[in-house]
Amino acid sequence: MDGKRLGEALRAGRRVYGTCVVSTSPHWPETVRACGLDFVFLDTEHIALSRADLAWMCRAYKALDLAPVVRIPAPDPYQATMVLDGGAAGVLAPYIESPDQVRRLKGAARFRPLKGERLEAALAGQAGLEAELEAYLAERNASTVLMINIESVPAIERLEEILAVGGVDAVVVGPHDLTCSLGIPEQYHHPRFEEAIRTIIETSRGHGVGVGVHAFWDSIEQQIAWARLGANLVLHSADLHLFRKTLLAELREIREALGDAAEAGGPWQAV
Repeated sequence: MDGKRLGEALRAGRRVYGTCVVSTSPHWPETVRACGLDFVFLDTEHIALSRADLAWMCRAYKALDLAPVVRIPAPDPYQATMVLDGGAAGVLAPYIESPDQVRRLKGAARFRPLKGERLEAALAGQAGLEAELEAYLAERNASTVLMINIESVPAIERLEEILAVGGVDAVVVGPHDLTCSLGIPEQYHHPRFEEAIRTIIETSRGHGVGVGVHAFWDSIEQQIAWARLGANLVLHSADLHLFRKTLLAELREIREALGDAAEAGGPWQAV
């Protein structure tokens, strides 16, 4: 799936599936493609990826028809432009809490490469664009996907205003930060967390944008329930989490079968 089809699916409410990938191994793209995903989420907010590594990852996944969506370290339009120039199909901006943040990111996603005073005037509706320039920008950015992280109480309270800016294709919940903002850190089954998710889903779909939660705990039942409520962006786990979970389970099974599980203090038990 390329960026254009991803954006269309998100806005139409069709479900899309992806996972977070942080490994830079050249063998990983083919492995990921075999899993039947629509997009990959590459995180540069919490993971140290060089600009060169990120660019080759984006182009490798894009060549395999897996849309690469990059989370930038801050809601900065210049950082958004940088990863899009590097080959990303979409950008995910973290910790959005105001309409102005979205307006500036919209400039990077929908008006690239326009900058400076002309861009500010266009975003503010103070000056129209020449027909030729408007057509050029629309064609150039038709395949760019803009996603925003909603991960705090102020963001939920302002979500109607934030989405009214336009230009956003999907809302992605940052669950860890949201539970902290709610005062219930890492309590992903807490009623207040679930209520917040329902509010975000309802508001986002009401504005015709995609919505999902980056779920990295044992959350399959929750993901299914959220999808039935209208969440259509299924962002499941990450390569590191899945590797750890599977390896721990399989080694535990082997050790127990061989009678090694009774040994106290083994490093595998402390993980």
